[in-house]
Amino acid sequence: MMIEMISQGGIPALTDDQRPPDIDNPRGYYEFQPVKRTREDPGWIPGAIGKVVKMVHLLLLDLPLSGRYRVVLMRRNLLEVVRSQNVMLERLGKSSQDLPQDRLIEVYGSQMEKVKDHMRSNPHRFQFMEADYGELIRDPCPGVREVSEFLGGLDVDRMRAVVEPTLYRIRVERGENRL
Repeated sequence: MMIEMISQGGIPALTDDQRPPDIDNPRGYYEFQPVKRTREDPGWIPGAIGKVVKMVHLLLLDLPLSGRYRVVLMRRNLLEVVRSQNVMLERLGKSSQDLPQDRLIEVYGSQMEKVKDHMRSNPHRFQFMEADYGELIRDPCPGVREVSEFLGGLDVDRMRAVVEPTLYRIRVERGENRL
């Protein structure tokens, strides 16, 4: 959702359209395959200047420290993330993770902290903010404004129009552990 929001707001997305929209992500994945090989070949980065690029959190550690990056980290309840991934894996006929759910959540949380620590320890290379997925769905106005300001002023009306609450299908119910 965030890549589409930023793109609609006025910053073009760098994508390769190799992974088409599907039932799990009906508006598309907004992926760019060379991102996965950044450590071995960061040659795609100069072509990404002025664009928004989707990266899995751990791949941020592979970005060369010779560059400067603005990062919007999407924060989502990790129990929802694990459940969503399991639903997608089941639909694809693949087995879910080998780790127990609680351990997987712990690993994801630890990884995210490692990434944030890396960015904090390189403030001349990384500027970052966090946006909460659930909050953007419930009340997009404050989060959209914050992202727009962080990225230099985008079209907030077009960004807000991207938010589609019906696509927030895997939610932690009240009273469940919000890890």
